[in-house]
Amino acid sequence: MTIELRRETCSMSTKVRAVWTSLRWMIIGAALAGCGGTMDAGSDSADPSHELPVDARSTLILNNDGPTDNWQGELAFLLAARGVDLAGLVINDSGAWPDLESNLEGWQMMRAAASAGGIEGLPQPTRSDGPPLVKPASGDIADTLPNRSAGAELIVRVALDAPAPPVAVITGGRLTDVADAYLIEPAIADRLVVVASLGELSEPGAVMGMPNGEMDPWADTIVVQRLRYVQVSAFYDQQADVPSSRMSELPKTAFGDWIADKRSKIFDIQIAADQVALLSVAIPGFVRQVEHATRAGTETLSQGEVPRLRMVEGGDVWIVTSIDGDLAARTFWDLLSEVF
Repeated sequence: MTIELRRETCSMSTKVRAVWTSLRWMIIGAALAGCGGTMDAGSDSADPSHELPVDARSTLILNNDGPTDNWQGELAFLLAARGVDLAGLVINDSGAWPDLESNLEGWQMMRAAASAGGIEGLPQPTRSDGPPLVKPASGDIADTLPNRSAGAELIVRVALDAPAPPVAVITGGRLTDVADAYLIEPAIADRLVVVASLGELSEPGAVMGMPNGEMDPWADTIVVQRLRYVQVSAFYDQQADVPSSRMSELPKTAFGDWIADKRSKIFDIQIAADQVALLSVAIPGFVRQVEHATRAGTETLSQGEVPRLRMVEGGDVWIVTSIDGDLAARTFWDLLSEVF
């Protein structure tokens, strides 16, 4: 079924959602104004986050592996409670988190705790079992065999049905499911933006390697060549988000208990802060600097060749090179106090 046919057969419920999207944006703007900035995307503001092709008005899909190494999920649920449209949770595995069933169970427990704490309407985690994609002998992306994973199918459905594209897929792991979604339905290319916590800065640009980019090099290539791509390669000390001095301030709910229990499991390396991709999209002022880049060859890793990116004015790739880590912590607690 082509994207044109889907548009022609748009249901009345989808049209109603389009109206709701406009109203929801007014609610989001009021709610997030207290979380570090004002939501006036589209203005002539000097806020670097306005240079990104998506923002808090966009429908979001979260794509990650492990449930306990960072605060991406908790922040996404809190943002959903303030009106951000969280349409899907795609959970897969990785080298760091190889047990898919355990990953899925952890995300289900996180969602259950948030729901028990009063956050309603959260999507159920989708189990997505698809191995890293294999580069075909021809080297042609079109010849790649898709996994047709459940997560990729969800991404396709949301991208095609969203009343106000583009949809933002926020990733904190390998890009397999996003690339797989493109292979299933290339028509999503103009309805999707991938925002990835991934890679590292280099001179004069960035590499789609560790963290996360090394997990599926061919998926990296597909995403950066065929989809609009934002790479967030700036991180912060996420352990400061929930310091021991503020544990008593956590809400006396199942969600507060979940956060308290998880605190000791949070990774103490900055590159594990997958929430930087989510915050770059949803919180004004979090992004301090954005550079444009273009593809510029590859770098060889043990897992394969990953794309290199070179900074260039007018490039078709966005790279977030600087963020406000202090704002991340303030946002976490501002949202907790507003939601609970």
